[in-house]
Amino acid sequence: MLTLVTGCAGFIGSHLAERLLAAGHEVIGVDALTDYYDPELKRDNLRVCLDHRLFRYIEAPVASLDLRVVREAEVIYHLAGQPGVRASWRDGFQACVAHNILSTQCLLEQARESKNLRRLVYASSSSVYGNITAERVTEEHPKKPYSPYGVTKLAAEQLCSLYADNFGVPAVSLRLFTVCGPRQRPDMMFHRLIGAALKGVRFQVFGDGGMVRDFTCVFDVVEALILAAEGAVRQGVFNIAGGQVASVREVIALVGDLLGSEVPVEYQGEQQGDVRRTCADIAAASKQLNYRPEWKLRDGLRLQINSIQELLAQRTQVAGAAL
Repeated sequence: MLTLVTGCAGFIGSHLAERLLAAGHEVIGVDALTDYYDPELKRDNLRVCLDHRLFRYIEAPVASLDLRVVREAEVIYHLAGQPGVRASWRDGFQACVAHNILSTQCLLEQARESKNLRRLVYASSSSVYGNITAERVTEEHPKKPYSPYGVTKLAAEQLCSLYADNFGVPAVSLRLFTVCGPRQRPDMMFHRLIGAALKGVRFQVFGDGGMVRDFTCVFDVVEALILAAEGAVRQGVFNIAGGQVASVREVIALVGDLLGSEVPVEYQGEQQGDVRRTCADIAAASKQLNYRPEWKLRDGLRLQINSIQELLAQRTQVAGAAL
């Protein structure tokens, strides 16, 4: 099966592309390699894919894709976008609009004319809910984004739904809850926390550490994406979470336990856009997509620690060679 993966060099996209290639699918990977974080890290994410005979790589923004590329694909996984709640304020909002809303609309316009498309799967976000007061939020919960980033993710998700309603585009959106694991972006909490612990420097916590998240291992997310593409459901929106609910303080303690030493912490003021709680009810995904998260937070963290240790070792070697 011919698949198109936008954002293929990113955290989730690179894992998804590898999984698809391992299953024997032909993959067209698209990534603009924006400078939100070091493009070299993204290129490193693609090492396995670039050596695979079934992988074709296109370095370009989604909005500039050749129409033929989109219409060839039987499945489109749309993961490309501008991340970052804290970076979405002020001038950062323009990039969010361009990469999250306008690019999605361009992709949908091209996809609606496709004769080959079996499914378009969009990676949405729990940010569409904003501050959640419910114990576990269902898909019907009011959407009230708490950041400009959340606004753009909700807009893109709704674009997928209206193209499904008006033109029959088989679009399924997955609201992903706090994804963790190897290759996590360097601005995300676990990457920063583990890096600080390994370097022996203080980890800066925004707020009082009481924020609660429903952590989801990247390998469970990849499984959910594939289930959404290959299942019978042609249209809909689903929560995807790992059921690993913990506060920031609890996660800090867990990383310290895994590393065998307490992580030094420095508490700072809360950041605009950061919500207090995100926890998901995944009953709909379980019933309709047969989604069953398998990864435990501790196991995913252990793999991420190993990944960051390897990354730091590589940088040390490069620095030593330069001397």
